[in-house]
Amino acid sequence: MTEKIGVLGKKAPQRTDVERVVNVPLPTAYGNFQAIGYFDHERGDEQVALVHGEIGTEDVLTRLHSECLTGDAFGSRHCECGDQLASALRAVVAEGGGVVVYLRGHEGRGIGLLAKLRAMALQAEGLDTVEANLALGLPVDARDYGVAARILDDLGVGSVRLMSNNPRKREALVRHGIRVAEQVPLLIPPCESNITYLRTKRERLDHHLPHLDAVAHLS
Repeated sequence: MTEKIGVLGKKAPQRTDVERVVNVPLPTAYGNFQAIGYFDHERGDEQVALVHGEIGTEDVLTRLHSECLTGDAFGSRHCECGDQLASALRAVVAEGGGVVVYLRGHEGRGIGLLAKLRAMALQAEGLDTVEANLALGLPVDARDYGVAARILDDLGVGSVRLMSNNPRKREALVRHGIRVAEQVPLLIPPCESNITYLRTKRERLDHHLPHLDAVAHLS
């Protein structure tokens, strides 16, 4: 069996459920990346990791970004996802090296695009994001981070500085064998359209969002 080599020439563990398919340069508005495409044979999802610079193996600045079509592509102000993605890409370029794993299949915290839109309709009627999912008979958060851990394994990454406000992402990576050396806040200034959503994240989903204390005036 041929031994797999990581993105920078390092040996990486053999994993049969997530297959590296392609590695291509990707110049972006934020800087130059390597776009490394993977196929998740277990779930049937196509995934991508954007790698900037020489990342090394330890304490790699990393973002696990859940797919959000409305935020990432359409610039929705209902959430802060698009701004978080842009901030993460800028941060790894400023750092000189890092990884953004873009996780498809995570739309709406794993419930899918149409279900997310249905939940948003209920939120417009006064429910919060947790209540809306439960009213539809759906889980509050159905995301799994096992594929992200396997991608980091393939890249030769043993520990990360994780850009996230969500302690559950940290816990999930640790469960899957990736050490989290530091959790780096990724705080986006709120607006009137997303303040309720952000407060629900803090109050009901344990996200660390201390900056919300300074915007009590927003409805």
